[in-house]
Amino acid sequence: MCGIAGVVGGLDQGALRLMCEAMRHRGPDDRGEYVDQTAALGMVRLSIIDLASGRQPIADERKRYQLIFNGEIYNYLDLRKQLEARGHRFATRSDTEVIVHLYEDHQERCVEFLNGDFAFAVWDTLEQRLFLARDRLGVKPLYYWHQDGQLAFASELKALLCLPQVSRRLDHDALDRYLTFLYIPAPRTIFRDVRKLPAACWLSFSKGLLRVERYWRLPGPRQDGSRRPNLVEAARERLERAVRMRLMSDVPLGAFLSGGIDSSCVVALMSRCLDKPVQTFSIGFEKPYESYNELPAARMAANAFHTDHHEFVVKPEIAGLLPQVVWHMDEPFADSSTLLTYLIAREAKRAVTVALTGIGGDEVFGGYPRYLGAWASLYYERLPRLMRRAFANAANALPASANSRDVAGWVKRFLREGAEPGALRYLHWRSYATAALKQELYTPDLWASMDGADPYGACQAALDGASGDYLDRVNALDLQTYLPDDLLVMGDKMSMAHGLEVRVPFCDHELVEWAASIPMRQRLAGFRLKGLLKQAVGGLLPAGLLRKPKQGFMLPLARWLQEELQPLCRELLAPEQIRRRGFFRPEPITRLLDAQARGSTSWTHQVYALVVLELWCRRYLD
Repeated sequence: MCGIAGVVGGLDQGALRLMCEAMRHRGPDDRGEYVDQTAALGMVRLSIIDLASGRQPIADERKRYQLIFNGEIYNYLDLRKQLEARGHRFATRSDTEVIVHLYEDHQERCVEFLNGDFAFAVWDTLEQRLFLARDRLGVKPLYYWHQDGQLAFASELKALLCLPQVSRRLDHDALDRYLTFLYIPAPRTIFRDVRKLPAACWLSFSKGLLRVERYWRLPGPRQDGSRRPNLVEAARERLERAVRMRLMSDVPLGAFLSGGIDSSCVVALMSRCLDKPVQTFSIGFEKPYESYNELPAARMAANAFHTDHHEFVVKPEIAGLLPQVVWHMDEPFADSSTLLTYLIAREAKRAVTVALTGIGGDEVFGGYPRYLGAWASLYYERLPRLMRRAFANAANALPASANSRDVAGWVKRFLREGAEPGALRYLHWRSYATAALKQELYTPDLWASMDGADPYGACQAALDGASGDYLDRVNALDLQTYLPDDLLVMGDKMSMAHGLEVRVPFCDHELVEWAASIPMRQRLAGFRLKGLLKQAVGGLLPAGLLRKPKQGFMLPLARWLQEELQPLCRELLAPEQIRRRGFFRPEPITRLLDAQARGSTSWTHQVYALVVLELWCRRYLD
């Protein structure tokens, strides 16, 4: 696990070191660099495998290819045997060296052989060509900037900002997408001239010419899926294999345990594979936030699997953490789970260097209530449109809840968007700022700069390009957008903030391919969230966990914004501050704050997004 950075086309060595220093938290154990007349590569290393000799950059036998790498390759031992049989000689025991020899043999096709979480760069000293690649699901981030025959890249955007030639001009369309989704989907970033390399893509840069290609696509459901035998047994075997592969480590290893199905599955399978108790880490809340507290469920799992269990209770005094969390995320990012992930990673790092998590289980096996809503909506849309419009209007009278399971809120969103066409209906369920709200919030200049830009365009294209029925396509959309651009980037940056490596068995691409080949209706067996997965692990987990209702990894954000964080909101979003920033009109924001203070939870996510944006502006623009 590392942070990598580099520039092709001219750079002084001091600037490279500044880029690496900006990511020092990602790699506190070591650093390395390669510099010639055209290219400069640098890295900071968190040592996980081959602690003594796995230094980077690593080159092939003839020193033609120079490689820097962030991540882990889980099938590297098998690949190493194959490469040695073809005559390659290895100088280390690290997984990193496997990649450079694969590239030597297969060039850009080397990524097709890798099972792992990776972002890496290869500099061809002979052809003067840079090759960048990112793993299939997007576990490891990679940013790049390209201008005037020069290209720079880094694991974190803040490292690119160390270069004076990288402009901080904002991308207003990206800002609009942030307010829509609470994150900025790839390939855009908040800065106009910086891009994310999308998941499952590689980039080639040679003689000033840049080329980006996608090397992997999510498969669609197979038509014979309903007739395949032993799905339940196969699901457990494939998940166990994914977990077992991610246990390789030369440093202490543990797991995040939320008390949900996904993390409990991971811990259960780890317990079967290891000959000592798994170190588990859980986070929870005291009164009056019982509905958000998963510590009792986590204890149930910890007791069942005899883990070495650690608990941490979150207090509402988090205002001091927010600026640091915002800095580590690089871009405006308003998924409030970042705070919980930051805290649990900090606690886990006290005992381990690697932690497995259940991220991805909801997307791979169907764990979100919106999937059942999408299924039900196929029947609901058969009602006359006028009737659905009437239900949508009546839904506004339903009360909102500040509890973690806001069932009334789910029903309200279902009815409110139920009159929309299928694709738009699902996209609106996943959105937080409507066009009407934006028009009210935005200054005339910001609104004009949008020039009719559609924040849903890329999502609509992903839906149209996916195969299968409506449920399969909306699931494919989440796997290609929400998972890499929200959950995985959050998991990476909040863990690496503390020098902790997070591994995600549910994002094993072979497991994902297998699951995606099964129609979503079968994964929701019996019209139950994760129906297939629950059948597969029914004999592993305590019955109480299997019966436990779905509960997200969430903060009591609505109550905190109404109470403890209300002064911070008022200070950051004061009218004079809003006017100075120039994005929004202060009057509608004041109305949102007043509604929040009166106890309304309708604008919780929108208010939090505005708070995070102002904190981000202070850290990155002011």
